[in-house]
Amino acid sequence: MSTIEQIGKVIPLQVTYRAHRPGDAARLAELTTVAMPRDAVSEDWFTHTVLLDPNFDPDGLIVAVDEATGQAQGFVYAVRAGRGIGPDPDGGWITIGCVRPDARRQGIGTELVRRAGAFLAGKGAHWVNYAAYPLAYFVPGLDTAAYPDAARLFERAGFRRLYTAAAMSLDLADYATPSDVLDLRAARVADGYAFAAARPDDLPEVISFAAQRLAPDWGEAVRDSVLQHGRIDRVLLARHPEGPVVGFSTYGAYRGLRERFGPYGVDETSRGTGLGKVLLHETLTRMRAEGAQSAWFLWTGEDSPAGHLYLRSGFRITRRFDVLRADLDH
Repeated sequence: MSTIEQIGKVIPLQVTYRAHRPGDAARLAELTTVAMPRDAVSEDWFTHTVLLDPNFDPDGLIVAVDEATGQAQGFVYAVRAGRGIGPDPDGGWITIGCVRPDARRQGIGTELVRRAGAFLAGKGAHWVNYAAYPLAYFVPGLDTAAYPDAARLFERAGFRRLYTAAAMSLDLADYATPSDVLDLRAARVADGYAFAAARPDDLPEVISFAAQRLAPDWGEAVRDSVLQHGRIDRVLLARHPEGPVVGFSTYGAYRGLRERFGPYGVDETSRGTGLGKVLLHETLTRMRAEGAQSAWFLWTGEDSPAGHLYLRSGFRITRRFDVLRADLDH
């Protein structure tokens, strides 16, 4: 049940809940522009990230609708772990959801989250995360500073914080490769390491390396980026003197956004050699050469080695996102 104001009189709205129907993508994308303005999504982005998700189930896209007008008052997308996930096969995710501002504090958000949990539990999930869905997330978690009402809702629903992801950005307008990085690169090349953009024959190895040595979904990120955008030259490699790939970096991989940096990583056996620093600045140099005015990404551990490297390299933290989890067994 929700309410609206009409000529000074509060009139109750009858709200029903249903699964996805044709035409929802445009309506729900429009709803995000008023309900979650810092993270509004376009119809195309919604289509790609929800409707084309390989694990999409229409019953997991739950829409709260005013019976009288047919207007969507809110929605939530819940997805069960399945194809392409890798670890954590027993879980589920809420990747996006919101309630129209004038319909809040009426129980709609609470009911959407409850129904999302029931859907996932019915599919065999034992826990639910918000968000951090490896295959297709909009943001890595909940920005509690931007959406305090949502933070209170999830807390009441039994969610707890697993960890916090930091989003960072770097102004590239005056960027120049630091001289110490050029010296470090020369030293590693003298040691036999090689740095170069990937060529077609490199792709199977770097995709396998990214997925098996760094993160299960990163291999697919590289594959999808090349398939969708065709920019093999945006995949940069570091090779060990004996030949194998030990690090990679890329940009423009997600939605073709040139200024979005990553994914990026170095094999743990080669960390501490400076390869990560060289790859980072090699990528920033190429981004600047393409005319990018900034470099940004959504997710790193603020106190991780990578996080410290970013901060030392001039990145600044722009937002923080809490990854939340609730158990579904009860």
